[in-house]
Amino acid sequence: MDKLIITVAIIGGITTREKSPHPPMTPQEVAESAIESYHAGASVCHIHVRDPKTHQPSMKFELYKEVFERIREKCDMIINLSTGSGGRLLYNHQASGSSWDTSGLKSPEERVEHVVKLKPELCSLDVGSLNFGPFAFINLVSVVEKMAKLIKEAGTKPELEVFDIGHIRIGKHLIRKGLVDKPPLFQLCLGIPWGIEATTENVVYMLNNLPSDSLWYAFGIGAQHFQMAAVSMVNGGHARVGFEDNLYIKKDVLATSNAQMVRKVVEIANLMDREVATAKEARKILGLEK
Repeated sequence: MDKLIITVAIIGGITTREKSPHPPMTPQEVAESAIESYHAGASVCHIHVRDPKTHQPSMKFELYKEVFERIREKCDMIINLSTGSGGRLLYNHQASGSSWDTSGLKSPEERVEHVVKLKPELCSLDVGSLNFGPFAFINLVSVVEKMAKLIKEAGTKPELEVFDIGHIRIGKHLIRKGLVDKPPLFQLCLGIPWGIEATTENVVYMLNNLPSDSLWYAFGIGAQHFQMAAVSMVNGGHARVGFEDNLYIKKDVLATSNAQMVRKVVEIANLMDREVATAKEARKILGLEK
């Protein structure tokens, strides 16, 4: 069994300061949280960016660039940039004009601009569509194919984000078309409304449907956060934790930092006698070494 790669998902596009005062929001805060998590045991950081004044989700290249450079200056952590932004479709039947709000839908080129320019070692690639809370998360196969092509040309390895069993079929399609190199890296995303539920049975079911040479993680949101990390670890997968997916370190107790959650995963790994990978070792496992 490979050493455990821990990814810290610093901040996503939904978490707010109203729910917790602790999640990082500005580029400086995001970078500092990643660096602190690196020293706690994380070898990979998954990065979204927020507007530094409004704290609203952003796709601005300058914000990604600032976070990227701040992390690079301080440590050799593997940087995984999100490409999930730009796939939101909303419906508001009370709107004065069209009920459909398509302002959150962007072109494949816009969604991967920061990846093409910064050329991180990893980036996420959401391969399927689903109802995602109050909006629809739209990832047409034709759009995903174009994004995968641009990501490959940038020399970046995509982390295939799958929220339901059918998404794995799309991932296999991308591999067959040569748009994703082997070994593929899958992230099994469980517990997201309205995706596959976060249970041990579902992790095993999805795992049994992955290509045999796959590298993989599994994570759950909210109350299933650490349980799913443990399930992933015991089945040979890797672990992802962080404020993007969860605000609590234990029941009714808010986490104070991403690093605190990373340290908890390190403790779980130690109990399982699963060694934690350094960034250098993670690169070897993921096939990122040049």
